[in-house]
Amino acid sequence: MTTYGTIPTSTGPSSSTTTPLDYISRAKERGRSALATRRPWRELANVHAIGLPPSLGEVYLRIRTNAAYFAMNYAIVVLLVVFVSLLWHPISLIVFLACLAAWLFLYFLRDEPLVVFGRTIGDRVVLIVLSLVTLVLLLFTKATSNVLISLLVGLLLVLIHAALRKTEDLVMEEEAAGPGKWYAAVS
Repeated sequence: MTTYGTIPTSTGPSSSTTTPLDYISRAKERGRSALATRRPWRELANVHAIGLPPSLGEVYLRIRTNAAYFAMNYAIVVLLVVFVSLLWHPISLIVFLACLAAWLFLYFLRDEPLVVFGRTIGDRVVLIVLSLVTLVLLLFTKATSNVLISLLVGLLLVLIHAALRKTEDLVMEEEAAGPGKWYAAVS
């Protein structure tokens, strides 16, 4: 029987024998799917779509709509601001990247529950421990205020853009929302 052109599948042992290559391929796959939700940068930076909102209610609606529509772009902007702020603190940048790797492998790229010494650790515990470890490590590098300020600057940039960016030209998945449910795009 010939198998030309077929994609080989794993028929070996179960997923308990995970190799580092599996983590890398899973990270690539999830990274691609996350970046697939990114909108074109030209659409984000469209100067003709910037305008003052007529009311405070319109500001709120614009922020909600733009935050849902440009979520991945906004996350990239905030992370870029944090990264640039850490360029002047190389030790903090190394710690930040190490913490990022820990977050990726222990929280975001995990398909199975984390087992330590035969005990299953829940997601909430992993989240709390990783948050505390990240905070403590950044406190030791004395760059915590730098990171917090850069996060606030990034968030401020995102909020200003979201409030000023008109939403009339955005194509949302309204079919999935159903009639009269404009807020379904924001989840």
